[in-house]
Amino acid sequence: MTLHAPIAIPADVRSRLKALRLLPRRARGAHGIGQHASRSRGAGLEFAQYRAYEPGDELRQIDWKLYARSDRFFVRESERESPITSWVLVDASASAAQHDRARPDWSRLDHACATAACLVELALQQGDRFGVIAVNGHGVQLIPAGSGPRQRDRVHLLLRQLQAHGGWPPADKLRPVWERVQPGDLLVALGDGFDAAGTVLLERLAAARREVMQVQLLGADERDFPFTDGHRFRDPETGEELLGDGRAIRADYLVRFAQAQRELQARLHASGIAHAVGYLDQPLDAPLRQLFGAGGGA
Repeated sequence: MTLHAPIAIPADVRSRLKALRLLPRRARGAHGIGQHASRSRGAGLEFAQYRAYEPGDELRQIDWKLYARSDRFFVRESERESPITSWVLVDASASAAQHDRARPDWSRLDHACATAACLVELALQQGDRFGVIAVNGHGVQLIPAGSGPRQRDRVHLLLRQLQAHGGWPPADKLRPVWERVQPGDLLVALGDGFDAAGTVLLERLAAARREVMQVQLLGADERDFPFTDGHRFRDPETGEELLGDGRAIRADYLVRFAQAQRELQARLHASGIAHAVGYLDQPLDAPLRQLFGAGGGA
């Protein structure tokens, strides 16, 4: 099988990715050696600290020499390097075809696929397993989790073939997501965040012990609403249209948009889902630095 060349990542973005780590907030129980420091009970690769004994700890974990000196039970806690399985969920519904007037050749789907490529590079440089899931009106397209450069090529091949189409698939077509994404896996969702069914899926995944993060990708036009004259606004998924004067409705739009964003963020926060916003006129790694930079993922 002939594989396509990897999706191009700008040199400055690729350089900054080296400082990021796909580090979930929950401890990982995976096998092997990766770059994720996960506190685990028992022997580890490198001593981290002592902590007080807790019921359920194994007796072999107790530092008996320290007990002899202090007459108290302490457990040696180690830093265990645990790779994870990371998934990228790409919203390829019809709204992903949206672009800004200033850059009509760069759609939300283009930005999402390039961001997905950045996440794949992070997983690759850490030696992690990774897979991709794309959803649109056709249902679910999926590359099972794997590792290494050839796995990256498989993911990029799917990303290059994606087309924005239809709405969010019904719940019965999302079974592959539940079959593949296991408890403890990390899933990063890329999309506009406007599909209620998509938000419900993320909430349910988080409730089922998947580590879920969302990168909400928005256009500069959505953020700034630069329209000043008569304009026809069309929902690409429903076909619904609204005719209006941009200047007259701008203030009300910005208020409503900000409120919708607050409500979405509150909803995700309540489910323990980390959230970052990226815009089509900003560098690909801007929201990734929020989630995976030093102190990120809160």
